[in-house]
Amino acid sequence: MSQLRTKGKSTVVWILMGLMVLGLGGFGITSFSGGTTEVGSVGETKITADEYARALQSELRTFSQQTGQPVTMAQAQQIGLPQVVQSQLIAGAALAEQAREIGVSVGNAKVAETILQADAFRGPNGSFDRTAYGEILRRERLTEAEFEATVRQDEARMLLQRAVAGGVAAPAPMVDQTARWLLETRDFSWRELVESDLPASVTEPDDATLRAWHEANGDRFTAPETRRISYAWVTPDMLSSQVQVDEAALRAVYDQNIEQFQKPERRMVSRLVFPNQAEAEAARAAIEAGEQPFEFYVMQRGLSLDDVDLGEVTQAELGTAGEEAFALQQPGVIGPVQTDLGPALFAVNAILDPVDIPFEEAREDLRGEAALSRAARQIQDRAGDYEDLLAGGATLEDLAQETELEMGQVDWNSELAAEEGSIAGYEAFRERAGTISATDFPQLFELADGGVFALRLDEVVPPTLIPFDEVRDQVLADWRSAELQRQLLELAAEQRLAAVAETAPVARVQTPAGANGVVRNPAPAGEADAQDQPETAPIAPEQAWNTETGISRNDWMGELPPQLLSQAFALEEPGEVEVVDAGDRVFLVRLDGINDADLAQDEAAQVLDGVEARLNQSLQADIFDYYLRHVQRNASITIDQQAINAINAQVQ
Repeated sequence: MSQLRTKGKSTVVWILMGLMVLGLGGFGITSFSGGTTEVGSVGETKITADEYARALQSELRTFSQQTGQPVTMAQAQQIGLPQVVQSQLIAGAALAEQAREIGVSVGNAKVAETILQADAFRGPNGSFDRTAYGEILRRERLTEAEFEATVRQDEARMLLQRAVAGGVAAPAPMVDQTARWLLETRDFSWRELVESDLPASVTEPDDATLRAWHEANGDRFTAPETRRISYAWVTPDMLSSQVQVDEAALRAVYDQNIEQFQKPERRMVSRLVFPNQAEAEAARAAIEAGEQPFEFYVMQRGLSLDDVDLGEVTQAELGTAGEEAFALQQPGVIGPVQTDLGPALFAVNAILDPVDIPFEEAREDLRGEAALSRAARQIQDRAGDYEDLLAGGATLEDLAQETELEMGQVDWNSELAAEEGSIAGYEAFRERAGTISATDFPQLFELADGGVFALRLDEVVPPTLIPFDEVRDQVLADWRSAELQRQLLELAAEQRLAAVAETAPVARVQTPAGANGVVRNPAPAGEADAQDQPETAPIAPEQAWNTETGISRNDWMGELPPQLLSQAFALEEPGEVEVVDAGDRVFLVRLDGINDADLAQDEAAQVLDGVEARLNQSLQADIFDYYLRHVQRNASITIDQQAINAINAQVQ
């Protein structure tokens, strides 16, 4: 249901979201016969060419925003975006056809309300703008009658959608069971096995063993595809030493940025306003007595520290609180001070000394910045000449010989470190290096710092197994890590059996009956005292367990791997012990107790509400999906693939 509601791609949805303001020209679409040409239909409900074009445009824009780069139509077809759009339009049309057949519709008042409330049609004063309404429809090649008919159809579909799934609610037992599962906590113990626990250290393998390991695990020792690239580049830093900057220009830069070199004494201050003087004085007294920190009263008011932060302020900017705040020699709290907002406490969080850097001290730094800025402008001024040379057939070598650009070569791959100072450290180069082909002619591209570069692909070296002698140390480390893990897992399996045998029965934690009236494993008569605390047989010091109590499924356990917590909740009975293979670490985990969730507690109410909302939404989506499939299965669906292909060809 949510997919249809957000991706059904009716005309009204696009327009109300403001997407149409961008126009279809951005993708090379100009005209589709004023929306009358059909690309398909469901019964008597038509899918027009303009509807398909708008839907396709919207999907392309959405995908481009998600990936952060433009998506061509060829790429869209490879990943199946046109097919996704078609299925969404067919689903929407099928629902509209069903609404038409059973006579579901809305009146003129509802259509008018929807249009009047659309943000896309609001003017500068925030109300409906008739001129904007007409202009947007003109851009979309829609008459008012056509658009209003589409709004009516869309509202009818939503009415049908709400009628089908709106009353579906998750059963209360399902909600309770899910909430109990989420809120259940467990007590468990764990210990990590390390190399020192082994009866003997891992022995060093011979070369034959390592060579066999190298061959059997070749994917771990294979160099990625390498692209041998020649490039010519120039950056402002390369030219800065050749740039002349006069004293007057430096002085002008200094004056323009004087706030960086001349700053008065400042304080970093937070301000908390109270409803009245009495509350402010009481809070100040409690802070001075050490009973509560300033932050306590911020949180008590439902605010965050960001809400009360004033940032860096001068004495004048603090007004009536300035003199007292600047009299402090170290961070502290002052007040109450009467402000325009009421009595307030001010927390001085840091004292910032004044900044006084004369021009003479700043000159060298300014010279470097000014030289880089001027060099960047020179590069941009000459970029046209560089492009003309390349367009005229000049090679990278010619470009380096005739201009300031410098020649270089790099063996580039996806694992190459982005070293500062090298061209591989620039994201623009890395993007081009990964996509350039041997048939591409050198072009000029910009770097983030104002530099430019051109590149050429000389050779592509496919992934290659690195010779054993070059990676022997890496192979040894890899083998040793795997062998250590293997031996630790074997030891863990042995200790697991010993732990189960040596551990006395461990009782489940008995909790008071909650709202559901359930108590886990009540103690048999006469055994209540024995079950108050788990009893375990003595364990040697080196086998001591670390104990965790009241841990929930989503708790963070610091540096411990998540597999440990997952296994603790996978165990079913207290006293069970299991081995945890965390990839490069090995643990034993023992379940000590299962603590039922008490749904009668206040903190459980929010979880219950959230679970109920999510389950309701999921069930409603499933019900409506089944209904929509039934409607489509019984509908007469036609698609004009030739018309669709024609539209796809125009989308650039």
